[in-house]
Amino acid sequence: MRRVCLTLPTNRACTATISAIGEEAAYAAGHFEVEVHLLILDSSDEATRAEHGRAVAGLPRTANVIVHHLGEAEQRDFLRRVIDRADVPKPDLIRDLMLPDDVSYGACTNRAFLIASALGCRSVHRRDSDSTYQVLNGATVFPIHHELMSLGKRAADAAQGVSETTLDPEQAHRPVAMVGSSFVGELSVDISEIQQLDRDIYHDVVSLWAPAEWPDEKKRELVDESFRGAGTDPFVRDHSVLTTVDPMRVDMCNISFHHDVYERMPLPPATNTIGSDYFLMHVVHDARLPGVLHNRNIVNFYTAERRTDSGFVAYQMRLTKFFLSMLYFNFIYDRMAEAGKALLDGQDHVRAATMVDIIRESTGLARDENVERLKSLGRSYGKLGGRYAAFAEVLAASGPRLLDEAQADIDDFALLIEAWGPLTHASRSTVLDRIPR
Repeated sequence: MRRVCLTLPTNRACTATISAIGEEAAYAAGHFEVEVHLLILDSSDEATRAEHGRAVAGLPRTANVIVHHLGEAEQRDFLRRVIDRADVPKPDLIRDLMLPDDVSYGACTNRAFLIASALGCRSVHRRDSDSTYQVLNGATVFPIHHELMSLGKRAADAAQGVSETTLDPEQAHRPVAMVGSSFVGELSVDISEIQQLDRDIYHDVVSLWAPAEWPDEKKRELVDESFRGAGTDPFVRDHSVLTTVDPMRVDMCNISFHHDVYERMPLPPATNTIGSDYFLMHVVHDARLPGVLHNRNIVNFYTAERRTDSGFVAYQMRLTKFFLSMLYFNFIYDRMAEAGKALLDGQDHVRAATMVDIIRESTGLARDENVERLKSLGRSYGKLGGRYAAFAEVLAASGPRLLDEAQADIDDFALLIEAWGPLTHASRSTVLDRIPR
């Protein structure tokens, strides 16, 4: 029986989400020939983790569903054994990149990838703790339905289970590498208040993730499309497309990857940077690997913590680092698009060495564009006043450090890719000691 990993990384209270994802795991096991490993990676504080433990204990026992609830101590122990077995250079740094002290959206998913390999899973299906599922006529709409219908199948075979196909015939022999959808509800990035305060400033801020040389019209199109997901229309019927999936049409709260992708390429481990976990979507797209885009969109919402003063500052810093990261990623994505099928080897696997070369080349870029990004963001926030103006002062003081961190994050990513093959190989023979429920 095929094993799959349905994972929920979290650092916040989310007992309702744990109950809901437990239902999704049960749905998958009940409707498909799979053994579901529900993996909850818990980086929350001790009291919240204990609350989560009670929620896990309260999940109904379901045939072919195995639940793993791992705190950071258990995750750290697993990583230590994998890294020791892999015998990679700079093991202490690799440990920090895999489980840093600060928030890292890429690192938490990288841990899920390695643990999935240790569990013998063939795919990883990721959800987020600040989201929930849609309901139609009293039935919950689970994305895993479309994911298990197609993921890993040869594209020509997967075509039988989708609504339509727009895939190039030359891709038909390749396996479906990614299945995903988007979200409805709140913007994926918590900046709707800026939009309400001043739409012009909102445009100036959001356009900072575009390449500086883009014309104004193209930047406006990007702003209009950014962070909106699938809008607000509720789910009414299924629709799925076998295609080369546009990364702008999917979200990491509603995504699944075949092991052939994540066992060869990790996510950027950057800390305090939103969007650092979206890289594999671009790899799949630019390498022309088949995917399925469906419409079982997840509902996105904001947690109360973001509304506190400390939460506001932390989130705006993550947004700033996202903008700075785009100096490098815009370059990387351009090079990936140029390479196209050359990103793959003769077995249609991503060439890690090619990716490392592209990523390392980006670190030689001049920082002028990022210096201007910081100035532009500071000006915009200063005009907004209040806590935005106060954050602008933080930016002014932190600018040199943030520029250094943005470049160092890319260097770290290249290092992790070089270590990833040995880490994945080692994880396959590393036992997950934590006894599942």
